[in-house]
Amino acid sequence: MISEKTQSVIEQAKRLFAAHKVEWEQSKDGQFVAIEPESGEFFFAECFDEAVRAARDKHPTRISHTMRVGHEAVFFIGLMES
Repeated sequence: MISEKTQSVIEQAKRLFAAHKVEWEQSKDGQFVAIEPESGEFFFAECFDEAVRAARDKHPTRISHTMRVGHEAVFFIGLMES
């Protein structure tokens, strides 16, 4: 189970993402974005770990939430066949 603080960060980040979704899908499609909701800053990168690292470098004591622009999930592992 995740902490209330982490859940709050996720919810705030999702709201910020939703506010910029259309714009970002036109200009940043496929990129990862780490969102640090306390500052309202966004860190875009082609790789997940680069986005996370950029957010941590700038705000080492804060939690960020990372999403992928234009995708429902951050990672795609594959399809399960039955």
